[in-house]
Amino acid sequence: MSAQIGTAHLPGHGHGAPTASSSDGPAPIRITVAYGFWIFLLSDIIMFSALFAAYAVLSGQTAGGPAGRELFELRHVGIETLCLLFSSYTCGLGLLAVERRQIRAFYVAFALTFVLGATFLGLELSEFVGMVAQGAGPSRSAFLSAFFSLVGLHGAHVTVGLIWLGFLVAQTAVRGPRDFVRRRLLCFSLFWHALDIIWVALLTLVYLLGAH
Repeated sequence: MSAQIGTAHLPGHGHGAPTASSSDGPAPIRITVAYGFWIFLLSDIIMFSALFAAYAVLSGQTAGGPAGRELFELRHVGIETLCLLFSSYTCGLGLLAVERRQIRAFYVAFALTFVLGATFLGLELSEFVGMVAQGAGPSRSAFLSAFFSLVGLHGAHVTVGLIWLGFLVAQTAVRGPRDFVRRRLLCFSLFWHALDIIWVALLTLVYLLGAH
């Protein structure tokens, strides 16, 4: 009798004792990393939203200086847009290639992504230099301050993305397409596609509306 009573009170022998389950434990690293990176992207989009709101308020405050219709060259902006959109496409191809262990195709796709992104950045810098040469620098008016802050921040993100891309290609060459490398490539791809989405908003709200 005493043995039965002692056994009844041992952990794991009663009906209410916890049982092992395959769902117990932390989430896989891939899910955790992706979730954390989405939080970062959302915080970045919130920051851009604040700058979009500031630009909307200040877009008419030219202080007697040039307005968007006098400064923006839509053909120039169109070439920038094509470069960035195609770079997003090649980035997606590179991610698919590394998932399929097609390393040569990955290198080609990410090299094209880098070239297109660098071309976009060069065109944007030439636009800024041309505007400053015309006396339309960021200190000329509130409109230009908001413009340079918003578009310049996007350009800074593209610069960081290009540096990150170069680092990831070098890491893939050294370490191979291991799981942690592919997770980082996935995060980069999300970041680069987010820059495309922000640029489309810039193209519409800043350049197309400003030019008219």
